[in-house]
Amino acid sequence: MIPIKIVSAAPAAEPRSPASAALQYLQPGALNLAALPPLSLYIHFPWCVRKCPYCDFNSHEAKGELPEKAYLDAVRLDLEQSLPLIWGRKIHTVFIGGGTPSLMSAAGMDRLLSDVRTLLPLELDAEITMEANPGTFEVEKFRHYRDSGVNRLSIGIQSFNGEHLKALGRIHDEREALRAVEIARSTFENFNLDLMYALPSQTLEQAQRDLQTALSFAPPHLSLYHLTMEPNTVFAKYPPQLPDDDTSADMQDMIAEVTAAAGFEHYEVSAYAQPGRRARHNLNYWTFGDYLGVGAGAHSKISFPHRVLRQARFKQPNSFIEAAKRGNPVQEEHEIARADMGFEFMLNALRLTGGFDPNLFGERTGMSITAIGKALDTAEAKGLLYRDFKLIRPTELGQRFLNDLQEMFLNEAE
Repeated sequence: MIPIKIVSAAPAAEPRSPASAALQYLQPGALNLAALPPLSLYIHFPWCVRKCPYCDFNSHEAKGELPEKAYLDAVRLDLEQSLPLIWGRKIHTVFIGGGTPSLMSAAGMDRLLSDVRTLLPLELDAEITMEANPGTFEVEKFRHYRDSGVNRLSIGIQSFNGEHLKALGRIHDEREALRAVEIARSTFENFNLDLMYALPSQTLEQAQRDLQTALSFAPPHLSLYHLTMEPNTVFAKYPPQLPDDDTSADMQDMIAEVTAAAGFEHYEVSAYAQPGRRARHNLNYWTFGDYLGVGAGAHSKISFPHRVLRQARFKQPNSFIEAAKRGNPVQEEHEIARADMGFEFMLNALRLTGGFDPNLFGERTGMSITAIGKALDTAEAKGLLYRDFKLIRPTELGQRFLNDLQEMFLNEAE
């Protein structure tokens, strides 16, 4: 699942009809968007076999039989109740994340995507991605997923090294990791492999071996993440021994060199793609597009002509199911303040290594690029940013110190 930051939030008001809420959001406001951005759909499946010690996503260990039907009923209700907010807008991409969506039955996936097609206008060539973990791979079930409409798989390999998989608390071993990629490659024409580096006690040579193993399968897309100690995780409370900063930097340099030699484009901080295989769903996030998030703990960003709305659903699966039945699964909701808009845009767009057209800022925020002019000047003077009339992008130094670069845009918009 892609992490999306909410800067501030307030509890949702008492339940109200979605139609009346939509009318409220269409009223005059602080922004003036000339056009609405592309819209994606994110669906969260909250269960996994076991919670990994580094994971801070909304995932819950599966205990006993999953309430799949009740959950999918609630997701459909969530979709139905959200329709007035996105009326008439096409869905360009769908991402089913978790948790571990590959715990869902074949019949459940078929029902889920059938509900999506019934309720929403999907683009004919919509990218439909499902996350999967190697410990849950079954050949026939994955063929059914494909037949139901999933056309892209994202596999959480993390490592092909058995000892590192144990250290990460993964439920699969190296043999299952290799088997999962073989099944994915034989079943799906488009797939992504997730790998992590700077793992506990990992050497540069081991990180390179993981990467070379992944590349041997000729994946269309790779996501390569530096292991970080996220708050409220087991690793944050009991930190393992990680490679030092110099070794981590060497790993980053190695990844850049090896992926480039293999013909991959490094187009986003952690994303590498063969030509024409960039993740369309993720690109919509990074270019500050819109997304409707349904399911337990899912986040939404929805634009209207004069405001941009953020929502978050109830996190606990049972709470989400009951709230959807009551007609309001949204726990938190707020408009992005004008003063925060520049930071929210740059937080996402600066992740793109190739940068963005300055006109995109105006299209997605309804404000002039001069609203963040002071921060742009400062970042450029420090060598963190390159810009001209057609392009704004982080320099190599800016990519190395991305957090510092992003923070320069906090409260900058006027």
